[in-house]
Amino acid sequence: MATGGPTLGLIPAKGSSSRLSRKNIRNLGDKPLLAWAAEAARESGVVDRLILSTEDSEVARIAESYGIEVPFLRPRALARDPAGVSDTALHAIEQLEALGEHFRTLVILPPTCPLRTAEDIRAAYRLFLEKDRPFLMSVSEFSHTPLAAMQQADDGTLDPYMPQYFGRQSQDLPPAYRPNGAIHVLDVEAFKRERSYLAEPLVGYVMPRERSIDIDTEEDLRAAELRLADSFT
Repeated sequence: MATGGPTLGLIPAKGSSSRLSRKNIRNLGDKPLLAWAAEAARESGVVDRLILSTEDSEVARIAESYGIEVPFLRPRALARDPAGVSDTALHAIEQLEALGEHFRTLVILPPTCPLRTAEDIRAAYRLFLEKDRPFLMSVSEFSHTPLAAMQQADDGTLDPYMPQYFGRQSQDLPPAYRPNGAIHVLDVEAFKRERSYLAEPLVGYVMPRERSIDIDTEEDLRAAELRLADSFT
C-alpha cells in the first residue's frame, strides 16, 4: 500500500564497477554523477532525508564535499555481484532503523542516470501516491521495438521471438518500455517483505529517452555530455 512520507532518499554509489571504472564519481559537466542525483533530489522537495550508501572511502569523501550525508559505510560484500541495489537499500533501511529512524517511503536515485530532473522525481512520487501501489520504477520507450526481435539458429535461419508481431510496421506495434535506471519509489514495509524493488504490482513512470541515458560505458558518458551541451544551446 503506497503511503507517502516520511520519505528517505537513497543514492547507491559503490566504488567499483565492471565496465566504466569509478563511474559514480566520474564527472559530467562540472560535477560527478553522484552530485547530479543529490541536486535533483534536493530540488524535488520530495525526500525528508537524503543519504548516500557506499563501501568506498573516496566516494564517501567526494559525496560529503558536495554536502551529501554518508552516515555509514556498507559492507564490501554489498559492492560485489550478485549483490545489487535491493540489497544495498535493505541494508540502509536496517542501519537507520537500528538508530531509531523509520521511513514509510523510499526513493532510490542511482547516480548513473544524471539527466533525470527534480520534476521527474516529483512526478514519479505523485504517480506512486495516485496509483496506490507499493512499487514504482521509471522507464522509457525503446527506440527500436523489441517486439520485432528475431533469433538466429546455427544454420543461419531467422525465427521471430514473437511471431504475432512479425512483419508488422513499427507504427502498428504497441509501445514497449525498458527500465531506465533513474528512479524507484517504494513502500518501505512492502519492500522489506518482498526484498526486491522489482516486486509486483509495479507501476511505470515514463520518462523521455533524452533524459534516460544510463551511464555504463565511456560511450554512454559521451552521449550524456552531448545531450547536456545541447540543452545549453
